[in-house]
Amino acid sequence: MPTVRKALTVATSFCLLLTAYCLRLRYNEPHMATLSPPAAGGLWKHLWSTARYQMQHIDTAAWRRFWGALFGLGLSFFLALYSTALSEAGHNDGAMAAASLSLLIVAVVAIKVVPYLAHRTALERWMTKVQYEFTREGAVYFLVISVIVVAALNTGNNLLFIILANLLAGILLSGILSAIVLSQIKLDFALPEHVFAERPLISRLTVQNQKWVFPSFSLTVTSRDPLKGKRKRVPLAAPRQILDAPVYVPYLPHRSAVTQHVELNFPRRGRYTQEGFRVSTKFPFGLLLKAHEVASQQEILVLPNVQPTEEFYEILPLIGGEIESFYKGRGHDLYAIRNYVESDSARHVDWKATAKAQQLKVREFTREDERRLVLVFDAAQPATDDKSAAQFEQGVNFCACLAWHFFEIDAQMQFIGEGFDTTMAPAAEIIYPVLESLALVEPSPGSTSSMEELQKRLAFAARGFHIIVTNRPRGSIPTNLWGNSYMVFVDSL
Repeated sequence: MPTVRKALTVATSFCLLLTAYCLRLRYNEPHMATLSPPAAGGLWKHLWSTARYQMQHIDTAAWRRFWGALFGLGLSFFLALYSTALSEAGHNDGAMAAASLSLLIVAVVAIKVVPYLAHRTALERWMTKVQYEFTREGAVYFLVISVIVVAALNTGNNLLFIILANLLAGILLSGILSAIVLSQIKLDFALPEHVFAERPLISRLTVQNQKWVFPSFSLTVTSRDPLKGKRKRVPLAAPRQILDAPVYVPYLPHRSAVTQHVELNFPRRGRYTQEGFRVSTKFPFGLLLKAHEVASQQEILVLPNVQPTEEFYEILPLIGGEIESFYKGRGHDLYAIRNYVESDSARHVDWKATAKAQQLKVREFTREDERRLVLVFDAAQPATDDKSAAQFEQGVNFCACLAWHFFEIDAQMQFIGEGFDTTMAPAAEIIYPVLESLALVEPSPGSTSSMEELQKRLAFAARGFHIIVTNRPRGSIPTNLWGNSYMVFVDSL
C-alpha cells in the first residue's frame, strides 16, 4: 500500500509538470516555429511587443482547463497524503477509498485535460519539428532509470524515489535547454553562380543566433532527408543534395553569426536541390540527439566538366585541320600553294615555289576572321545499357570541352542540341546557356526519324563548319553530312 501511494504521488507530480510544460509550449510556439528576426529596436521594445502579442492572443478556454487541471492535481495530491494518514491511523477502507479517488482524478486529468492542452498548444506540430534520437549515453541513462523504477516499486525506499525524480527532472531540463539552443537559428548558404562538375569549390554557410539573451552550443548542420516520413511501395531514389558533409558550430553567442567555409564537390552534372537543413544538438547532457529542420529551398545547376582530357587533346588537332581545310583566305596559317591568276595580289607570290616550278605560285591562307562553327550534340542513344550510358556522359563532357575551347579562342559559334538551339554569335555570349543545356540533356532512343529531323535542323543552320558529336554507329550517318562536317563518334573517345 505505501508503494502504491508513492507511485501515485510521482504520477501526480509528473502530470503536473507535463501540464505546465504544455502551457509553456504555448508561449514558445511562435519563436520555435518561425526563424524571423525580432522586431527592430531595443530589448525592452521587443519584450513589450511580445507581451502585447501574447495578451491579444490569449487562449481563455485553455487557461480555464489548465487551472482546473491544477486544482484537480492538487486535490489528488491532498487525497494521496490523506490516504497515507488514514492508513497510519488504521482506517484501511478510508485510505483505499481516498487513494482510489486520487487515482481517478489523476486519470481524468491525464485523459481529458492534458491531450486538450497538447492539441491547443500544437504539440503534435512542434514534435514534428523537433526530432529525438537515442544516443549510446542516453540508452544507458534510460536503462538505469528502468532499474531504479523496478527497485523503487519493489522496495518502497524513499531515497530511490528521490533519485528517480531527479533523473526524470534531468530529462525535462535537457529538453528545455535543447529547445532554447535550437530556437531562433537562421541559416544562409551562399553558392557561386556557375559550378562545374568534378571541380572542388568553397562555399559559405552562415549560422545566425537571433536570440537576445541565450547563446547556442554544439550545433551540427546537415542536409535534410527528403524521403524521411514518406511511405511508398516503390522505393524512391534520394535526390542529389548540395550539402553532403556535416558542419559543426561549437559555440554561437547571442545576437551574432558564425560563418563556416564548406568545401563542395559535385561528381556529376545535373540539378542539385536542397529542401532544407537539419540543425541538431546533444546539449547539455548528450542523452538525446535533438534535431530541428529548417526549410530552405535551394537549387543549383552543375555544369559539365570542361577540363580537357587526353582524348580531347588527341582529337582537337584533327578538328582544327578540318576547319582550316574548309576555310581559306587572308589569314596567318598557310592553307595551300597554287598557280597564280590575274586577280591575285603580288605580295602573296611564293618566290621559292615559283623558282622551283618555273611558274608563278601564290600562297593561300586560312580565313581566321570568318571562322564560323556549328557545334551539334546528337542525344540519340541506340542502346540503353550501362556502357552506352557511360559513353553518353563522355560525349556530353567532350562537347562541353569543345564549346569551352571555342569560347577561349573567341570563335563564332552556333549550338544545336536536344530541344535547344542558338543563333550564330560570339561564343562568349552563348557559352553558359550551351553548358546549361548540356547539363540537363538526357539520352533519347535513336532512330531514322530523329536523324532526318537533325538533317532538317542542320539545313536551316547558319553557314559554317559542322562539328557533330554523336553516339550513333558510323554506318548510320548520311553521306551528305560528311562534306562539311567533322563527326566525333562517342564510342571512339
